[in-house]
Amino acid sequence: MTHANATLTPAGRLRLAKLVVEQGWTYARAAERFSVAITTVRRWATRYRLSGKSGMVDRSSRPHRHPNRLPQRTERRIVGLRVTRRWGPARIAYHLGLNPSTVHQVLRRYGCPRLKWTDPATGTRIKTSSRDKNRYEHAAPGDLVHVDIKKLGRIPDGGGWHALGRGTAQDNRVHARRSRAARAGASPSRGYVYLHHAVDDHSRLAYSEILADERKETAAAFWKRARRFFTAHGITVKAVLTDNGSCYRSRLWAKTLGRRVKHRRTRPYRPQTNGKVERFNRTLLEEWAYATTYTSEADRAAAYPGWLHHYNHHRGHTSLKGKSPIDRVPNLPGQNS
Repeated sequence: MTHANATLTPAGRLRLAKLVVEQGWTYARAAERFSVAITTVRRWATRYRLSGKSGMVDRSSRPHRHPNRLPQRTERRIVGLRVTRRWGPARIAYHLGLNPSTVHQVLRRYGCPRLKWTDPATGTRIKTSSRDKNRYEHAAPGDLVHVDIKKLGRIPDGGGWHALGRGTAQDNRVHARRSRAARAGASPSRGYVYLHHAVDDHSRLAYSEILADERKETAAAFWKRARRFFTAHGITVKAVLTDNGSCYRSRLWAKTLGRRVKHRRTRPYRPQTNGKVERFNRTLLEEWAYATTYTSEADRAAAYPGWLHHYNHHRGHTSLKGKSPIDRVPNLPGQNS
């Protein structure tokens, strides 16, 4: 990049124009002096006569008229379809009989972010540019809490197939036992545990319990304990985001939340909307559920509180720039020990 006093920057153009206009130099002499074309000298001299010193700066190359530009009404239809139906440029173009590249240019001109940069449920922008790796998050703890249930198969006494492998004697015994239970009409929930989660959007602080089922009574009681947990950390919950499970559509759940907590739901078949709790599920599977060999479900459950404490108080998150969730919570001194 040239400095401000280089030849034929605004300062150099001004010197050239003054030699021609004020001192009477010919175009050819000035062109030879500044090593430029005669047409260049003529252009800057003419601008100096018309606009003075202000005419020495670069002008926009944008044309004054756009004879082939789309009518404003069509551009508004493009933006409207993007906002209301979340269509991409190609689909909008086919619907309106336009070229996809034309639609893309209109969306860029109006500042419409890419669909993958927006929240599927609310349309809120969750990414600012291709270089920005930080996902969208709410500004303060408690603005939104993600609630979800993760169904996890129980580990049989003696270990499961993750530890011993498929087709082993232990694996065959487990299958036979489950088959007998199914024929006897035992409840399917007996073969699973249900992890109920509540994850704060801003801090990623998580409250989680291993429970026996996903009924509405269980979910409601869990939320009461989760709310007390967040309150103890100085967090006032303002909104809760859940999927469309039956327990979250019940009147009991709405009554438990109360009028002061807004209930938001994810779009059907779009788990990305509840992305932070889905990421929490992935983390616990990798770092707790299948991180080591457990000989029973009781052994794995006993390790969960310690792992959860580590997650909240000591585990650094890349999305938090290496901080732990408790570092972003207005907690009391010494609470994050």
